[in-house]
Amino acid sequence: MWLIKKLQCNDIKFTLGCALFFTLLNGLFIQRSWAIIGPVHLHDFLFAASVPLVLFCGWVIVFSLLNIPYLRKPLLIVLTIGCAAATYFMYTYGAVIDQNMIVNVFETNSQEATALLTPQMILWIVIAGIVPSVVLALTRIRTGKWWYALLTRVAAMLGALLVIILIAALFYKDYASLFRNNKSIVKMVTPANYVSAVVKYSKMRWFAGDQTLVHIGEDAHKGSLITGQQKKTVLVLVVGEASRAANYSLNGYERETNPELKRQDVINFPQASSCGTETAVSVPCMFSGMTRSKYDADLAHHREGLLDVLKHAGINLLWRDNDGGCKGACDRVPHTDMTQWQLDQFCKDKSCIDDVNFYRLDNVLDGVKQDTVLVIHLMGSHGPAYYRRYPDNFRKFTPTCDTNEIQDCDHQALINTYDNTILYTDSMVSKTIDALKARQSSMNTALIYLSDHGESLGESGIYLHGTPYMLAPEQQTHIPFMFWLSPDYAKNFGINEQCLRDHAAKNAVSQDNLFSTVLGMMDVKSTVYQPQLDILSACRQ
Repeated sequence: MWLIKKLQCNDIKFTLGCALFFTLLNGLFIQRSWAIIGPVHLHDFLFAASVPLVLFCGWVIVFSLLNIPYLRKPLLIVLTIGCAAATYFMYTYGAVIDQNMIVNVFETNSQEATALLTPQMILWIVIAGIVPSVVLALTRIRTGKWWYALLTRVAAMLGALLVIILIAALFYKDYASLFRNNKSIVKMVTPANYVSAVVKYSKMRWFAGDQTLVHIGEDAHKGSLITGQQKKTVLVLVVGEASRAANYSLNGYERETNPELKRQDVINFPQASSCGTETAVSVPCMFSGMTRSKYDADLAHHREGLLDVLKHAGINLLWRDNDGGCKGACDRVPHTDMTQWQLDQFCKDKSCIDDVNFYRLDNVLDGVKQDTVLVIHLMGSHGPAYYRRYPDNFRKFTPTCDTNEIQDCDHQALINTYDNTILYTDSMVSKTIDALKARQSSMNTALIYLSDHGESLGESGIYLHGTPYMLAPEQQTHIPFMFWLSPDYAKNFGINEQCLRDHAAKNAVSQDNLFSTVLGMMDVKSTVYQPQLDILSACRQ
């Protein structure tokens, strides 16, 4: 009771207190700024010292405007808890909070969210978010005469603005250089980063104007090559999760992480890149028919994509998912969320290993009566709980990091755990190839495997994925991409395999190529097909 009585202040002290608190919450931004400045001379030290002062003055102006009775406390409590969550991910994983990260937040399912929940995260949010919010809620703000409160608030704003102007006059060139050469640093300022990102996301999703479905490829039809086949054609597209090419032995990694795919003699493209650094961007992008440079997420949200064009052509379709959904890519075709089957032999706590995707797959393949494209969406190497992505018999590389608090693990143990997920994915893709091989006599069969994006494992203090593409390390954008063609498929569709292997060794590819490559492999004719993006076009006889 005594403490509660002490928690009181006037209007101006409340504003200054909030400004100071949010300045302290931005310690990572200040620390990063100082590291970039690297002060040596007196001018540099003064410039570095001005950074927290400018930030403080900026918050004084902002919170003077937000200091509205009955609104200020609820608003500041929301901002405080949001800042606590944002700073946890920024400090722990090196995350950059932008619009794509907010997309991930809104599209993350309960299993993925649970995997991120750790005692450390809860403690952080309690200390940095809940406790300050309770103090804020209990603080009594003494009110005086309205004109005096207004006068002091205006004076505080003008004083803060004057300080900013004086600092700008002294260090304008320094600040211009700092922000021009380090554009990502602005995204470290919280709550400005996540508030801005939420506003942009809301505008894109709910205030984007006409969301009528845009049709594409309605002229699509099967070509004479596929219609003239005596056997039905089945293409399986396996989409991986968070697999980085650097940890694939097929790409030169020193560990044997791909023994099964090596045995299958797949056609591997070692230089392949993703469209994004998170599933919510990469999956809709690669299926959209838009290249990364021209990708429009809002348009993709209400435009048909690859599977729709295949459907227009009369291709049978099915999507099997173990990774939280197709992000809109399969909305208008048959799709199955395998986690909903609640198969105890594969699933625990609503999270399933990728063997679940192969439950009754033989029945699906044996029931094929038409030319078919089957998409299998893997959980793959989804972090941070890598240790839960594979069964015990794939725990080859030890010791492992058997926790979702990966930042606290020995780095080699983390690598071991991640490599075990790659080993398991290798087995899953090979298992699919074996299923197709078993049906070669009755079908033309082929397979494509690629990952949605890569993954960071602590390099430069960055974990997981989702870094803005222009800033992302190669580990997040360099992905595995490979093909397997049955002998009859290659023969009947005129594919020179040696030509394709030579092409793979010499040329870089990306997810831009997927759309037209799949159309080409299924001999679908349409104005949306672009032969220059079809990986196999150069090797058709």
